[in-house]
Amino acid sequence: MKIDRLRVFMSRDKNRPRVILAMDTDEGITGWGECYNHGPDKALFPLFDYLVTFLKGQDPRRIEFLVHYLMQQTRFPPGALGLAAIAAIDHCLWDISAKALGVPVYMLLGGHVRDRVQVYAGMYTAPDAAQARDEMDALNEQWGLKAFKLSPYRIDMHRHRWGEVVKTSADYFRTLRETVKPEYEIAFDAHAKIFEPAQAMQLGNALAPYDPLFFEEPIRPENFEAWGELKRGLQCTLATGESLYSRFEFLRLLQVRGCDIIQPDVCVVGGLLEMCKIAALAEAHFVTIAPHNPMGPLATAINVHFSAAQTNFRILEYRLPQGAGYVYGTEATVSAESRDEGAWYVKDPYLPKDGYLELRPDRPGWGVEMNEELLGTEEYIHWERKVPVKPDGSTGYA
Repeated sequence: MKIDRLRVFMSRDKNRPRVILAMDTDEGITGWGECYNHGPDKALFPLFDYLVTFLKGQDPRRIEFLVHYLMQQTRFPPGALGLAAIAAIDHCLWDISAKALGVPVYMLLGGHVRDRVQVYAGMYTAPDAAQARDEMDALNEQWGLKAFKLSPYRIDMHRHRWGEVVKTSADYFRTLRETVKPEYEIAFDAHAKIFEPAQAMQLGNALAPYDPLFFEEPIRPENFEAWGELKRGLQCTLATGESLYSRFEFLRLLQVRGCDIIQPDVCVVGGLLEMCKIAALAEAHFVTIAPHNPMGPLATAINVHFSAAQTNFRILEYRLPQGAGYVYGTEATVSAESRDEGAWYVKDPYLPKDGYLELRPDRPGWGVEMNEELLGTEEYIHWERKVPVKPDGSTGYA
């Protein structure tokens, strides 16, 4: 079997662009992959034009060889864009290899160690407790979800005294615990907005008495020693890793004992092969893994196969936005407006049942069907990160 060509599509997932890759072979098998592409997403297209020159005519089942070869073509360790492109290629290689054998991808990873994958819903804001309860209860009733992730910030951290920020966050979590069902797990994502580790420690320890599932990424990722200091001073579970690029960076984080849970992204680190190597390092340090997954339904499918095969897997992020979010169904049964509120490039996405995504052992590859009639027909949608501006005119971290 030989790689024949790559096809790249700019699709959309509600209000965000998604770059989707198809890899075709001379035997008629197509593999699919998804990039991490939140800026600059259009820069990925010329990258694929370059990388395909090293892939045409190669056997797609030589995954280790091809990924390593592409990594070496960058000469220096690739950054965000290079790894995002290689990640999508890696996804395609796994999909093709599994389809050629007629098995799910997780069977190529040693088989599944669990029958279903637990997920949590990212709510990404800090709504009033009663509103949060109603949203959680609705997600619980419809999908069986019992784990959720929110923002810890109730007031603007740049326009209020830090002690007030901490107090309002702690008061909020206490009120949440008194308002929602006791069996709900609640995590908080501080989104790397805090520059000083001491402040991050204050906030985490203020949340700790109310039992957070984890306290995610309060500080920037670059200084690993700072993470070790932060972990030693925290009284709650610390999670991080979405901004790290490789097993080498995760190794340093683990060496300084910088977290309890790692959160690599299969669309960021270079793909599934690298994810498995990162998971093995974490297992050797007695650290669990909760993959970062704010992406679309193809990335979710890839994460399902990874999570199914990892003994130290903890829980998977699953994007169920507030209000009108992903809308699933057929084009005949939904309005044009609702189509703009969903991700339609996957026809049959993994959907939660009792709070879990169930495996699809009878479907080869990723186990989903792509909507090739739609891909390439959608209008481009621009998205950019909102960078906070402080009262003095300088920028904070986003």
